[in-house]
This record gives sequence, C-alpha cells and structure tokens, in this order.
Amino acid sequence: MSWLKLTLLAALWGGSFLFLRICAPVMGPMLLIFLRVVLAAVFLMCAAGLLRRKVRLRGLWRHFFIVGVFNSALPFALFAYAAMSLPASLLSILNASAPIWAALLWAAVSRETLSKKSVLGLALGSVGVAVLVGLDASMLEPVSYQAVAAGLAAACSYGIATTYTKKAQVAVDPLDNALGSMLAATLVLLPLAFWWPMPDAPWDAKVWVSALLLGVVSTGWAYLLYFRLVQDLGPSAALTVTFLIPLFGIVWGVLFLEERVGWHTLWGGAAVLAGTALASGFSWPRALGRQRV
Repeated sequence: MSWLKLTLLAALWGGSFLFLRICAPVMGPMLLIFLRVVLAAVFLMCAAGLLRRKVRLRGLWRHFFIVGVFNSALPFALFAYAAMSLPASLLSILNASAPIWAALLWAAVSRETLSKKSVLGLALGSVGVAVLVGLDASMLEPVSYQAVAAGLAAACSYGIATTYTKKAQVAVDPLDNALGSMLAATLVLLPLAFWWPMPDAPWDAKVWVSALLLGVVSTGWAYLLYFRLVQDLGPSAALTVTFLIPLFGIVWGVLFLEERVGWHTLWGGAAVLAGTALASGFSWPRALGRQRV
C-alpha cells in the first residue's frame, strides 16, 4: 500500500534528525555526513548486487552531481551543523519548509507571479519559524540562531533540487538515481570530511549504531524508497512525506532524547505546515486521489 510506504519513509527521515542529534555533537558535522553518504552508497551497491541489477551511471554524471549536491551533500551537512545545538523536533519542522522554498524558486525560474495563497503561505511559514525560534529555550545561545539559519538553508537546498528535477525532467531509474547521487555526494564531501575540527568526545556504542542507522536505513534505504515513490506516485508523494516527517521527528525526539515539546512547538510547527501547504498548492484530497494502492 502506498500509504504504508509513505509513512515508513516519513518515519525513516524523521529518524534521521534523531541520529543527527546523537552523532553530530560527538563526531562533528562534516565527518558524520561523509560517513552517512558512504554508508548509503555501500548499501545501495549491495542492494544492486543482490537484485542482480546493472546500474546505469554513464552519461548521467551531471544530473547525479546536481542532485547529489543539492539533495544530499549540502542539506545533510547544514542539518548536521544545526543538530549540534538544536533539538530533533525543531530540525524536522525546519525541514518541512522545503516546499515553500521550492515554490519561490519555481516562480523565479518560470517567471510566474506568486499567487495570493503562496504569498500568504510564505508569510504564515515565516510566522511559524518566528514562533519556534523566539519561544524555544534552546535558542538562548547566539550560536542557535546560526543553526536555525543553517536548517533553513538546508531546506532551501532541497527546494533547489526539487526545482531542478521539475525543470530538467530527467528519466532515471530509482536505484540509479539513489546510488548515483550518493556516489556524487561522496566525491564532493571527500576533501571536506576531515576539514571541520572534530569535538573531543568519546564515540560510544550509541554513536556508532546511530551513525550506521543514519547511513544505511535513514539514507540508503530511505532514498531508494523515495525515488521509487516519486516514480510511481509523482511529486504529490514527496509533498505528503514532508507533512509527515515533523510528526515522527517530534515523537522520536520525545521518546529517545527526552526532548520537551511546548505549545510553541505545536503552534509554530502547525503554522509552518499550513504555510507550506498554501505556498506549494498542496491539497490532501488531490494527493489522495492521485495515489494508487
């Protein structure tokens, strides 16, 4: 069933913010993300071998590098930096603003005028972020505002990737897309992996297991599932996942990190999601109507 796949994908991506929060303060953002894409690439190569699939990479490297940078390397690194000081629940809500950025970028690229609903969505999303940032106790340190900016920049990067995919319309198999983009992200991150100073903290079993799950489950498996859903269900599937991710990000943060969720998180998150729906033109009935089971 498509809804089960969508829910699973949202749970996997919501879990990525949990793992980032556990690992980033210990491993540092750049090394963590390099390991993330390497583990994802290895997993996808093993999957291709088990499925006896011949992966097509030749002639598509420009596409893979664009997707790998803006859909993986750059947003992963920015969110990892943000995870050093922000809770997983806030990270997952900032991630939900990606369709707002995509709507703005698409309007700029296509030279279309933003509708009143899109402008209202942008304003509502901005209010939601302001509520989250202004009333969150984790924002007491100045570095937290830099982390929020990094999280929003990561969401914008996803918007760039979405805009490119919509504009280019390159037909690529889901496994090829997932593996090719992870290999490209690995090459991009390789020279930067040890550039960022590593925190002086021990790597216990919890950190190792979280890093492994982040790379294999929340990235390799999740991206394979994501590209399959986009191919089968269309762009509406990706938007649906965006609305479900904050739910899991908040739940995982509360259950495993004992994060406290206040009313400002709920109201701010609701405003961001409502703004995202308006700005992107998302409609639950339309999305449900287009999906097949």
